[in-house]
Amino acid sequence: MILTESFASKIHQHHTNKEIISLYNTTSYINQGKKMQRILLFLLTNIAIMVILSITLRILGVDSLLMQNGSDLNINALVIFSGVFGFGGAFISLAISKWMAKRMTGAVVISNPSNNIEKWLIETVKNQSKVVGIKMPEVAIFPSSQMNAFATGASRNNALVAVSQGLLDNMTQGEIEAVVGHEMSHIANGDMVTLTLIQGVVNTFVIFFSRVIGHIVDRVILKNQRGYGIGYFVTTIFAQVVLSILASIIVMYFSRKREYIADTGGADLAGHQNMINALKRLAQREPEALPEQLAAFGIGEKPKSNRSQLWSSHPPLEDRIKALEKRAQQIK
Repeated sequence: MILTESFASKIHQHHTNKEIISLYNTTSYINQGKKMQRILLFLLTNIAIMVILSITLRILGVDSLLMQNGSDLNINALVIFSGVFGFGGAFISLAISKWMAKRMTGAVVISNPSNNIEKWLIETVKNQSKVVGIKMPEVAIFPSSQMNAFATGASRNNALVAVSQGLLDNMTQGEIEAVVGHEMSHIANGDMVTLTLIQGVVNTFVIFFSRVIGHIVDRVILKNQRGYGIGYFVTTIFAQVVLSILASIIVMYFSRKREYIADTGGADLAGHQNMINALKRLAQREPEALPEQLAAFGIGEKPKSNRSQLWSSHPPLEDRIKALEKRAQQIK
């Protein structure tokens, strides 16, 4: 790690820790209440969507079409089934995210710091967790010569922040602090839960429509009257794959938006220039691809062609740098 004076140390020349923590805690309590309201509203909205979906299919005559062809499809039951499995799968993945992350990346949690770098990293995460108003997350280092980092966990107060050995070896202290701030912002903003809810909605629609399509093909086109024929299973699987690919565009869109917000969080915690420099350093070397489950919460991802940008979890580094530079100019 290349040692330089960090932004946090400059702040402490003018303000005490207590003053900074008090300022952020005041806004943290307000933000927590608003986030809980948003989550509750989000869940209620999704339940309403499922009800509207059922009513809409009846208005459009899908129910009548299936009944005329001897279909026994219970749309209400299918809506409930899709919601349970759609949200259930998303929340199970969230619940085991820390356990999976450690095993997929080989990340080792720092329980007893063995050197100055590990001690500094623990202290940095500890200070930032106080500033953003969350419990101290687990801190880990995963073996990789490439520069990357990620955050995961079931909630704001049950999270994990991990950085690669390559990031510690190749970034300055200020840049590492900014990257850690970026990941801490993901946690503080509840991005893991937000994207899980979005994924749950997407899963629900994919499961629902793939089975409706399969049912229509089986009963209306193939005229199968008893049970489900091979046409139903083939059509359902094919529809689910296609719909999942298309639906992932929605999830990735929200993921890219959250990256810009996490960048501003990292800039607020460690300074705009440190965050900009960290992104520029990442642009010099291609980041290592993280496992798919963690990609949305890494600091960067491998560049993709323009055609595949819709399926990117991160905006191009150049765009993120420009956004920070513009913000830095605005607040001067």
